[in-house]
Amino acid sequence: MQFELKLPLLGFESVSRMELTKIDDIFMRLESVGEGPSFTLVNPFALREYAFDIPSSLQALMEIKEDTNLLIYNIMIVQNPIENSTINFVAPLIFNTDNQTMAQIIVDNRNDFALAEPIKNYLKGFSDA
Repeated sequence: MQFELKLPLLGFESVSRMELTKIDDIFMRLESVGEGPSFTLVNPFALREYAFDIPSSLQALMEIKEDTNLLIYNIMIVQNPIENSTINFVAPLIFNTDNQTMAQIIVDNRNDFALAEPIKNYLKGFSDA
């Protein structure tokens, strides 16, 4: 499904359309339509408790209402081995699947979320050693 960016993607201000493709129940692939970046995304709710407020100005811009179908994903920087990959919980991507719009925001809960949190903190079977 293709989405129109309603706010610039941080560091990629020239990108205006992106395509979201499901990998599985936890991961998605986000690619620029045309030239531009691609990202692996992770569903934060599958990993941890995760909540933030969407600013009213963004709700208006994306036409978000109480019954709007939203997807929330975070960018994951994939490393080898996978347990060294990190997740950016501070700058989630919001997708309105009803009108195919998207935006990235910076959340205020910086004390609760990290910019580059290791995925191994959420994967069973991996240790810090």
